[in-house]
Amino acid sequence: MSFWTMAQRLIWVIAILALAWLYLRYFEWKNTFYPAREIEATPGDFGLAFEEVLFVAEDGVALHGWWVPHEEAKGTILHCHGNAGNIGDRAWMAADLHRLGVNVFLFDYRGYGRSRGFPSERGVYRDARAAYEVVRARHGDSESPPVIVHGQSLGGVVAVQLALDKPVRGLVVESAFSSVADIGEILYPWLPVRLTSANHFDALRKIAQIRVPKLFAHSPHDDLIPYALGRRLYDAAPAPKEFVDLEGGHNDAGWPTSPAYWRALDAWVCGVLR
Repeated sequence: MSFWTMAQRLIWVIAILALAWLYLRYFEWKNTFYPAREIEATPGDFGLAFEEVLFVAEDGVALHGWWVPHEEAKGTILHCHGNAGNIGDRAWMAADLHRLGVNVFLFDYRGYGRSRGFPSERGVYRDARAAYEVVRARHGDSESPPVIVHGQSLGGVVAVQLALDKPVRGLVVESAFSSVADIGEILYPWLPVRLTSANHFDALRKIAQIRVPKLFAHSPHDDLIPYALGRRLYDAAPAPKEFVDLEGGHNDAGWPTSPAYWRALDAWVCGVLR
């Protein structure tokens, strides 16, 4: 075999491996982020006064959010949404959380809604930290503002990271997973997820370091993120902590379908922000 034939074969092998690597990255990204640009509702559609907030992440990416004030607020709930849609799909949530006597701040990660950029694991963590600084400024730049961070699904993992990065009063983790590797092995058992994943979203490793009060919620009937992963995250967390079982599948589990969760959330928020 001539040198040139060997070189050509090597080039083909390298090209195939590069294409395989690019496909894996694309497959992983598409299964992690489902951003939508069009915002279909605002808090105003639910009778709430709100303010459009434009702010910037630490790496210069322009972000967008909604500040929903409460006249007698005892604190603020900062919401980290899941991997699909944008804050327009959570405008109803602002109306519900507002009833707890708190300000609410909804924001979009980079690449979602009116936020610029392209989502990534490192990027969404930066976005959450920037959102926290917006809220902190509304509380007079306090070193320890009365902030609860609430995250759903992927946002639950983002919320765990934020609670590790910034001083918050409490953490709510709803329908979240322990790590990408854990959920990837369940959803795609034929893939060597632990070897090929570029994203980690390893909430399990981080939750043990978070000492503030924590409220976990997950449905035994979750059809996307197994209940066992939510319990694993809860079991790894130090006290104080609480766990509430939800009703319904992944996309409909929450306080609208689980009255016990709303009662627990109401009492927990009052206790944390008293």
